[in-house]
Amino acid sequence: VQLQASGGGLVQTGGSLRLSCAASGRTFSSFGMAWFRQAPGKEREFVAAISWSDGITYSANSVKGRFTISRDIAKNTMYLQMNSLKPDDTAVYYCATDRGPPYGSKRYDNWGQGTQVTVSS
Repeated sequence: VQLQASGGGLVQTGGSLRLSCAASGRTFSSFGMAWFRQAPGKEREFVAAISWSDGITYSANSVKGRFTISRDIAKNTMYLQMNSLKPDDTAVYYCATDRGPPYGSKRYDNWGQGTQVTVSS
């Protein structure tokens, strides 16, 4: 499975962006998908995830109420609607496929190339 992330850009504080992550290649049958981000000099951190079959979502406390994760099953595409953006949200955002809880720390396998989000103050 190949993942293609897009939609990043430069936005002012309080602005919005919508990221997309399209999955292609062999039949997509993962448990779900997730978004991570990595800011300069910091470790990669979890942002949000969604279960593909039932659409159950969960997200980091830092983005709750501002970011919404969703998916389009027919298009094999995941989205991240980001509102009320802050300079602290500046990072490269990556998408990944999620093999599910039984895989523990190795649940996230395929990774997209990342898309840059920059929020100016």
